[in-house]
Amino acid sequence: MHAVFLKGSPPAGRDPLSNRAAAAVMAATKARGWEVRSFALAGMDIGPCRGCFSCWLKTPGRCVIADDQEAVLAAAAGCARFIWLTPVTFGGYSPELKKSLDRIIPILLPFFTKVRGETHHPLRYPPFRRRLLVVGTRREDDVEGEKAFLRLVGRNALNMGDAEASAVVFSGDVSLADMERRLGEEPFFAEAAR
Repeated sequence: MHAVFLKGSPPAGRDPLSNRAAAAVMAATKARGWEVRSFALAGMDIGPCRGCFSCWLKTPGRCVIADDQEAVLAAAAGCARFIWLTPVTFGGYSPELKKSLDRIIPILLPFFTKVRGETHHPLRYPPFRRRLLVVGTRREDDVEGEKAFLRLVGRNALNMGDAEASAVVFSGDVSLADMERRLGEEPFFAEAAR
């Protein structure tokens, strides 16, 4: 099994909760024998999307910005399983993760298709169906922020070819063991264990 893990948390050591969540994700993937390509986005040179759409029109499937996002995009193109880790910021993703996700549009085509009655872009590299697990972290509980976060994950899943998505948010002083147990119960991992 192969997965791409985008760690949108601050550099190691700055956010103990995100560090524990990353360790729990890696433990869950290792327990299943998965090959995981992991990217610590905070330490990478990834510029913001220019909105030029060259990746659709001039260099199909490739971003014209030459930086560390090229490796992320290459891994994402052929990957059926994504794991994103992010501190939940006002119900959204961290700047590091958001910047990388904005630059991942080359895996989509510039055409339109209907998905659940809505207009979206089809995948450039079918025929597999993607699965997505988004792990959020918060210092303290925020019910409204978590609702917005879960809705955002669902919307991003639609934009990724109607990917099967699940999300979990860890807050406070949750232990590594509790994180590992909760991740082990996620459909993202349970489905693949069959």
